[in-house]
Amino acid sequence: MKRIVEIIEILDRKYKVKAWREKPFKLLIGTVISQRTKDETTEKAVGQLFRVANTPEKILKLSEKRIAKLIYPAGFYRQKSRRIKEISRIVLEKYRGRVPDEREELMQLPGVGSKTASIVLAYSFGVPTIAVDTHVNRISQRLGLVPNGCKPEKTQELLEKIVPEKLQIKVNHLFVLFGQNICRPVRPYCNICPIYRYCKYEKKEYYRKLPLR
Repeated sequence: MKRIVEIIEILDRKYKVKAWREKPFKLLIGTVISQRTKDETTEKAVGQLFRVANTPEKILKLSEKRIAKLIYPAGFYRQKSRRIKEISRIVLEKYRGRVPDEREELMQLPGVGSKTASIVLAYSFGVPTIAVDTHVNRISQRLGLVPNGCKPEKTQELLEKIVPEKLQIKVNHLFVLFGQNICRPVRPYCNICPIYRYCKYEKKEYYRKLPLR
């Protein structure tokens, strides 16, 4: 536990992540849109949609074709438009317009898996949990926090056993920033890595010698 706490503290000093909260419905829909979509595209798509309709009631007044046009060019935008409308219907009819704050109920919504549920719980409701995306999963394996080849659900389970609850909400945000800027999927910048000494990645010495580009 001491090792992971030190890793989080180093990354926190580097990125100076501030606590933040987002409205549950906007975060839920935004996270659904973000699936298989780049961050900058997601931000644009969410902005376009919520300028027109920012509540379940307003979204239900839109056609699927209109929603798809608003969230384009997000990946699988037609499929996501159907999910967004169905989620809005369920939230309005079953939960009286309020996004549920229980993992099991969130995961019953169309297109909502463990990662999406964790993001909503952590960043809308302040529930201690770790959302595991591709960055968190990759970095956890390179650091030797979880076994290589670990599936996201198992990575989440193992991380939540070793990360103190008060630090869990920070992990996704810190690891995403770290994964985007330094511990990249291809050709990581090991020569400027602030947590190099904690890393178990078998290729780290090779990448340590390569110049930045």
